[in-house]
Amino acid sequence: MICFPNAKINLGLYVVGKRPDGYHNIETVFYPIPVKDALEIVPSATGNDHFMQTGIPIGGDPASNLVMRLLALLRTKQAIPPLDIHLLKQIPFGAGLGGGSSDAAFMLKLINDFCSLGLSSGEMEEIAAKIGADCPFFIQNRPVFATGTGNIFTPVTISLEGYYFGLVKPPIAVSTPEAYAGVTPRKPERSLTEVITCPVETWREEMTNDFEAHLFHKYPAIAAIKQQLYDNGAIYASMSGSGSSVFGLFRESVRIRPLFPDYYVWEGLLPAPF
Repeated sequence: MICFPNAKINLGLYVVGKRPDGYHNIETVFYPIPVKDALEIVPSATGNDHFMQTGIPIGGDPASNLVMRLLALLRTKQAIPPLDIHLLKQIPFGAGLGGGSSDAAFMLKLINDFCSLGLSSGEMEEIAAKIGADCPFFIQNRPVFATGTGNIFTPVTISLEGYYFGLVKPPIAVSTPEAYAGVTPRKPERSLTEVITCPVETWREEMTNDFEAHLFHKYPAIAAIKQQLYDNGAIYASMSGSGSSVFGLFRESVRIRPLFPDYYVWEGLLPAPF
């Protein structure tokens, strides 16, 4: 069986408070985008699990990949046969796109179907939450207003269907601790649930990502991407999550790939939300 885990972007991101457990509470809107990996599982040919990863090199111990961590976690609750697993990595990592979380969530949904486990969406979200805060989002994979650590979801009605979308990822990886280190928690003046109902042209003045100020100062190349997108007609541009990818929304088709010959670039029309 095969599936295609997709990425997400953040429409606005506010760090609103520090928690007693050391984590932070945030407010953001998660929105799925059609930048995708491919994930396949088949019965093991050897009687043992075998994990193969191709595409964008990740490195590290395969057992630490979120796909394999999800499998190990699920096996503490369910009998899962040995599997041959192939992950074709196309979503850049260290980009604020949730690619690893998406891979784990889609692995869970894939095994649920492959092994006829009969897990509900709610049960899968509970399992996915043990892998990462944003992992449960990819179970239902629809736009949500996310609060808490990014793990409490309220559905929102928003569609960016028909907008031309450009995504740029420089060869910079930003760690989550690094991103949070430069942020002073604050409450936004307007709720994102209100801002996203306004015309996209107003978002530039109304919706921000709290990580940008600190990270743009530390990594001017990321700030330069955002400015280039605006200079080339974007009606809204922002860093996604804790970076380092930057996306732009355009009313008209525009070629941004030539602007960033040495960076990862994805561009195309956005479909309706999944």
